[in-house]
Amino acid sequence: MGPNANGAAVIVRGELDIESATHLRTVLLQAMEACGEGAALTLDLSQVEFCDSSGLNVLLRARQRALSEHRSLVITAASPQMTRLLEITGSAQLFADEG
Repeated sequence: MGPNANGAAVIVRGELDIESATHLRTVLLQAMEACGEGAALTLDLSQVEFCDSSGLNVLLRARQRALSEHRSLVITAASPQMTRLLEITGSAQLFADEG
């Protein structure tokens, strides 16, 4: 996790599953707290090898929280596995950069 010009950036590696979901949730909440109102939290998921419903649920809930706090959550890069999961579930557009 690190700051960027408009908020914070998080790079996620490995597997997003039931075992890593709690840690991911904690990291995303900390990153959101580091962002000011109206700022963006960007996610680099290009090194994610696997993601199950637990991992996707954490991402969706984090997006919902970010929006409720007047922030955005944007995926800036995704592995082929993540891209396919986001497309299959119809959630890709939820994490797109609208600006």
